[in-house]
Amino acid sequence: MTSDNIDRYAVFGNPVEHSKSPQIHAMFAKQTGQTLVYTAELAELNQFEPAVKAFIAHNGKGLNITVPFKQDAWSIAAKHSDRAARAGAVNTLALQPDGSLFGDTTDGVGLVRDLMQNHHVQLQDKNILIIGAGGAVRGVLEAILDQQPASLIISNRTKEKATQLAEDFFNLGNISGCGLDEIRDTRFDIVINGTSASLKGDLPPLPETIFAEASCSYDMMYAAQATPFMQWSSDNGAKIILDGLGMLVEQAAESFYIWRDVKPETKNVITHIRNLLTKS
Repeated sequence: MTSDNIDRYAVFGNPVEHSKSPQIHAMFAKQTGQTLVYTAELAELNQFEPAVKAFIAHNGKGLNITVPFKQDAWSIAAKHSDRAARAGAVNTLALQPDGSLFGDTTDGVGLVRDLMQNHHVQLQDKNILIIGAGGAVRGVLEAILDQQPASLIISNRTKEKATQLAEDFFNLGNISGCGLDEIRDTRFDIVINGTSASLKGDLPPLPETIFAEASCSYDMMYAAQATPFMQWSSDNGAKIILDGLGMLVEQAAESFYIWRDVKPETKNVITHIRNLLTKS
């Protein structure tokens, strides 16, 4: 097989040089015996659609999409999964036999699998708080609600964004929105940070009393060391403290399955990427 007809995949973003996706998918391909090439591609901010078309024209079969292009990816997909349609954003594009693009979002699946399968954290009948009301949070709400938590509260600096987001998903479960100043007297079994504050070394203004006994803290961001949110959680009573590296690998595995119809093993990949982080 020549390089001209090897199936190509990539992650499109801006910036994208930090992406671990090429290493992750190379490991998936090796373990499942799939012949493919996966690269990280920097797309110019106003040239997303032409860049996708050019990639597809050179034997591109599928794409992962990261910031800031998830809404753009939704727009160019001819068809969407139900979960992508509700999220209004796409992180996975798959080329269809008729040449059109199918859009899906795998972030929610990645988060839930990491919590439940990798860390044995159950969501059913739990009181869950998720901080933030941006695209990252929107993309995981349906998957969380599918697990039938007792309650899911979205809390955000701007209350109106949280309440609107909750209204968009109200028919899927017990979900509500509020401002960050309204959670002071509530205890939660699981607290998920869906903001990007950790990337800036920052922390949302949270009350120190939000963790219930035996609670879990989860930062959707990840780093070589504990994020500020993880450290704050440890200082304030959380018993299980996790970052989003497992979510990254699990959502990648779901994308790989959409493209290749093969489910890769993730445990060793998570361990390998974790080791790469600590060595960098």
